Amino acid sequence: MISLPGRRTVHLEIQGRVQGVGFRIWAEREAARRNLDGWVRNRADGTVEAVFAGDEQAVQSMTQACRRGPTHAIVAAVAELDPPPDPGPGFRVLPTER
Repeated sequence: MISLPGRRTVHLEIQGRVQGVGFRIWAEREAARRNLDGWVRNRADGTVEAVFAGDEQAVQSMTQACRRGPTHAIVAAVAELDPPPDPGPGFRVLPTER
């Protein structure tokens, strides 16, 4: 977790049935609703990886939402990884990590 004045960044790995269920598009929509910056992508190992940055409460809310995921997801675990540098403005869906 990176903490700057008024800003928090988390780097998550979401495990379970999280690919092929619209997780990335759902995360993009939910992040926009919370005015968060960052990115989301599928990983070759079947997990989803995401970075969320913004207001502390909004990031906490998004992290909790990722524990449920979209309607057809079955989230088994959400792990907090070492965060990358602040992702900058905007939210992006990145290509699958190979």
